[in-house]
Amino acid sequence: MPKTEEILALPLWINGHAYLTMAPAFFDMRDARSGEVRRRTPLGGALETQAAVDAAVNAAPVWSAAPKAALLDALADTLTHYRDHFAGLLAEESGLDATEAISEVDEATRALREATVGPTPGGVVAIVGDFSAPFLAPLRHAIPALLAGATVVVKPSPKAPSTLFALAELTARCGFPGGVFNILHGDLAAVEALCANPLVTEIRFAGDPALGGSIAAIAARHEKPFAT
Repeated sequence: MPKTEEILALPLWINGHAYLTMAPAFFDMRDARSGEVRRRTPLGGALETQAAVDAAVNAAPVWSAAPKAALLDALADTLTHYRDHFAGLLAEESGLDATEAISEVDEATRALREATVGPTPGGVVAIVGDFSAPFLAPLRHAIPALLAGATVVVKPSPKAPSTLFALAELTARCGFPGGVFNILHGDLAAVEALCANPLVTEIRFAGDPALGGSIAAIAARHEKPFAT
């Protein structure tokens, strides 16, 4: 097994570019098939959360005037081009077999192409994902919010963060304004910071109901709207 210092620490994605941070702690992301440590996920806190939220707030005026449906369609085209790469990341981090991983990427592509505006309060929507469906489920929350004009901060599962980070990279290639789609790595401390931030309009959760209940309780304590 490689030494800890030789393992890649995955950056956050804030304001349209990779964002490096000296997080207080890291989570060792292991290959679900072999158990080998592949990447280290930084567990961000209040400082990283504020940077992501500020970027989302600042991007809102530009995003409101952007051709949202066309940009989501361009993202679908680019995701199709990198289909095998995304499926490989999913299989590595979640343990899906090749067929299941490709199916999830294809579903994500269809979701981008068939995007419809969903109920959203606008502003900054924070989306928390878990390990059960680390790519598709958070994206299904993000797409209607983006199409409605909200900007998003997505907090993936530390166990399987790479597909959403890679998608954030693709948004930059497709011309999304910086700050529209941000990736915040972390655990419950990051969730707490998102719920406490007055600039976050709503918390959305995609995943296991038990974890969702814990996050709903944090949101309720901060009087933050919560949806699943």
